[in-house]
Amino acid sequence: MSSVDRRPAPHGTAFVLGLYTLTIFLSAALLFLVQPMFARMVLPRLGGSPAVWNTAVVFYQAALLAGYAYAYFSSRALSPRAQVLVHFLLLAIPFAVLPLGIPDAWTPNPDHPAASLLAVLAVAVGLPFVVVSTTAPLLQRWFSASGHPHGRDPYFLYASSNAGSLLALLGYPVAMERWLPLGEQARWWTFGYAAFVVLCAGCGVLILKARGANMGGAPDASPAVVPDDPPAGRPALARQMRWLALAAVPVSLMLSVTTYLTTDLSAVPLLWVIPLAVYLVTFVLTFARRPPVPPRAVSAVVPFVLAGLMFLIAAKEESTDWWLVASHVAAFFVIALACHGRLASLRPGPGELTRFYLIVSLGGALGGMFNALAAPLLFEHVYEYPLSLILAAALLMPAKPAAAPEKGTPRREGRAVPKADGRGRSKDVPAAPATASRRGWIDLVVPAAAGAVSAIVVLTLQAPDHPSSWLARGLMFGAPLAAGLAFGRRRAAFALTLGAVFAASTLYGAGRGTLLLVDRTFYGINRVVLQPSGRYRVLGHGNTTHGAQSLDPAREREPLTYFHPNGPLGQIFAVFNTAHPQGRVGVVGLGTGSIACYRTPAQRWTFYELDPAVVEIARDTGLFTFLRLCAPDARIVTGDARLSLQSAAAGEYDLLVLDAYSSDAIPIHLITREAIALYMEKLAPGGLLAFNISNRHLDLGRVLAGISAELGLAYRKKDDLHIDPRLAGRGMMPSQWAVIARDAGAVGAIADDATWTTPAADPLAPVWTDDFNNLLSVFRW
Repeated sequence: MSSVDRRPAPHGTAFVLGLYTLTIFLSAALLFLVQPMFARMVLPRLGGSPAVWNTAVVFYQAALLAGYAYAYFSSRALSPRAQVLVHFLLLAIPFAVLPLGIPDAWTPNPDHPAASLLAVLAVAVGLPFVVVSTTAPLLQRWFSASGHPHGRDPYFLYASSNAGSLLALLGYPVAMERWLPLGEQARWWTFGYAAFVVLCAGCGVLILKARGANMGGAPDASPAVVPDDPPAGRPALARQMRWLALAAVPVSLMLSVTTYLTTDLSAVPLLWVIPLAVYLVTFVLTFARRPPVPPRAVSAVVPFVLAGLMFLIAAKEESTDWWLVASHVAAFFVIALACHGRLASLRPGPGELTRFYLIVSLGGALGGMFNALAAPLLFEHVYEYPLSLILAAALLMPAKPAAAPEKGTPRREGRAVPKADGRGRSKDVPAAPATASRRGWIDLVVPAAAGAVSAIVVLTLQAPDHPSSWLARGLMFGAPLAAGLAFGRRRAAFALTLGAVFAASTLYGAGRGTLLLVDRTFYGINRVVLQPSGRYRVLGHGNTTHGAQSLDPAREREPLTYFHPNGPLGQIFAVFNTAHPQGRVGVVGLGTGSIACYRTPAQRWTFYELDPAVVEIARDTGLFTFLRLCAPDARIVTGDARLSLQSAAAGEYDLLVLDAYSSDAIPIHLITREAIALYMEKLAPGGLLAFNISNRHLDLGRVLAGISAELGLAYRKKDDLHIDPRLAGRGMMPSQWAVIARDAGAVGAIADDATWTTPAADPLAPVWTDDFNNLLSVFRW
């Protein structure tokens, strides 16, 4: 390393190593505490959509890129002393915007929510995030120039950085979110930043005292090369493009898995951090000084993992069973481990360290932008997930084997060399062009055959009324993918086989019926389906039903699913309509508009809906006619309901119905003490608040019990989970509902109905607020 002076460090080597390690560890922890913390802050303004997290990740990746660009250009353009002094000034600037928080005047634009979110992120956290993100590459570069014995290969500090990130991510939901309100979290983050500035200043002082330290930019002479890659002499641009791709694919996969988890479970930081934590673990393992997982072992299982995950996607297995969740996360772990292991093996020497991190961060930003910004515009379905798998196969599988030379011909770097003829003269032995051509055709014929067979079997075996059996799906997709595995050592053949089988899977309906409409927005994917029986049209999001309408003219006004007249909501409206035939009703969550058919002629109704696409679906009489038939004059307000309700007059409603879903989760900000207080303020005397708390994973009834007890409100809850098969056949679904009122008299006959209970509040459980909630306490383990 001629560009770096190797004189002994002016302080003890253990002290120097400890200081750099601690500083980088703390900087990473600060970065990854900001992400779930700020997500909690913006959720009340943007609802519980998984896209909130995905869009935020894009911003963080872009901010990281800005920080790494600063590290790269400053290390190239400035002398060590100037670089340290400039960085000291930069570290001081974020104190002007701390502690972190959302500007009071900020309101998201419902027509452009992604742009609104990116703007508030830039204003509220952009500066501190960019400044802290400069630390990992900059301090590793300083460390390489410090004279420390380990400075020859400072990349192990990257593992320390990712370990700090991982600890922060896991510690946030388990400890920080559980014990500290949001305001306190922001203050503690400010204290952590101040400590980081002190440590970073110490690292800078050590560099200034290291006489002759040279942080100039000559690259290291001996970059590592993966065994199946071309020799080290590959063009620099090609090598950098490899860094870019190997960084982009894991980020795209991470966001794809995140969308799956948070759509079908709950849009809260606890679940958002799982894929990101796995992503960081793979960095820790691969950039350690002695990676604990052998790269050959990872490479051996990658083809099977890619094929298995593609099978689950093609088979449209979308239940929320934990084995399926674990399968997606475990597969992502193996693929990310392989990508980052390959990336670590291709890292350059310290002289090109900042360039390496700049390109890696650019790849991460591109992967994030593809998922969060481009994919929703390009694809109606979540096609970015399988496309990322196909790209991973193209990156991680070895290139196709070279044509075999004539027997007895020596090889040099994979090519045939001249062989002596009978007269002692040399002759060139061709690399069997016919054989090479034949093998090239394999890369096209095998995928085409696999896709064709898969499509034929799908059209032959799929069951029209229900998902096909595992055996049938194994024949549809498993067998063609197994054929692709036989060519797993051929990059093009295997990657194209994955793509061909996925293309064939678009013909498989999984017994869902006829797709009438699909609309992908920032808030998710809405699908309208005609059931296989032809009796109902259904609106779904993820694997949650948002409403259904019977095509029987005699039943077209009948609310179905969770809103059936024989269910809890039917009881609530029976009580309410008797007491308030001319009442004013507000409904949070429009869906198909089926609740409107509980309206009496003299009542005035208002719907609050976050997603403008849902409003268009409910108003499209070619899909659903509830609004036209039952409440053609109903007012519909788009945007987050909690924000919209603030402009309503006090006492404006006699009944508020909360039915706001993000797949299977009610957005948390709609079920806090402040939210309930707002709803009660908008209720007239004797008014009633009704909550749909149906949820497979969260016991939200316990949350409402605690809030009602603290506010001194009457509370009743009904679990209607065992449905008469005859009613189920007529469109009724299990549901859980709760009612809250200022006094028991407002709930009428419900107060004396034994099927409605009054769960006791847990005196030891803190009440949920905008600043605090403890998801673990109500999780259905």
